[in-house]
Amino acid sequence: MIQPDSSISILVADDHPVVRQGLAAIIDSAHDMRCVGQAGGVEEIVSCWCEIKPDVGLFDLRMADGDAVSAITRVRHSDPDAKVLVVSSFDGDEEVYRVIKAGARGYLLKDSEPEVIQDAIRAIKAGRRYMPVELSAKLADRVVTTDLSQREVEILRAAASGQSNALIGQQLDVSLSTVKFHLNNAYSKLGVSSRTAAISIAVKRGIIVLD
Repeated sequence: MIQPDSSISILVADDHPVVRQGLAAIIDSAHDMRCVGQAGGVEEIVSCWCEIKPDVGLFDLRMADGDAVSAITRVRHSDPDAKVLVVSSFDGDEEVYRVIKAGARGYLLKDSEPEVIQDAIRAIKAGRRYMPVELSAKLADRVVTTDLSQREVEILRAAASGQSNALIGQQLDVSLSTVKFHLNNAYSKLGVSSRTAAISIAVKRGIIVLD
C-alpha cells in the first residue's frame, strides 16, 4: 500500500530567480519538506496557491507587482487558514507589523541560516508563530506607538522626495497650514522635532520607501 506523502509542501515566492531557487534548494535539502511551486510576483502567488494549496508559503516582502501584504490578504481571502512565512532583506518595524497584521505567521531576514528557515517552516506548519527575538522586540515597540494617518504618511513621503511644504500643499490641494499641521502631528508620533529626523525614522521603520 502506498503511503501518503507526509512532507511539508511549500510555495516559494520571490521576484529574483536566483533567490527563489536558493530558497527552494534549502527546502528540498530537508528530509521532511519539499518545494512544490515557485512564483515571481503577487499574481503568480494567488494563481499558484489556488492550484497547489501548499502547507506553507515562503514570500518575499517586496515584489515587482506588489508586496507580501497584498499577497497574504488575497490568499487568505480564498484560504483563511493559509500559513505564510515572510523572508525579507528589510527589518523595519513597520514592515514587520504590516505583514503580521495581514496574517503572516512569521518573519525572517534573508541572511538567516538554512536551518533557521527550515525550523520556522516546521513551526508554522505546526500552527505556531516564528520570529527572531530582535524582530519581536521591534514589533513590540511598533505596537505601542501611535499609527500615522494616511495623510501624514502621504505628506512625509512627499517631503522625503524634497518637496517644499508649499508645493506639497498645492499637489494635495490643501493649505500650507494644513501641511504643517499634519507634519507636526507626524513629528509628535515619531518622537522627533524636525522634517529630516521624521523622514529618517520613517524610512528606517519602513513607513515610507525612498525610490
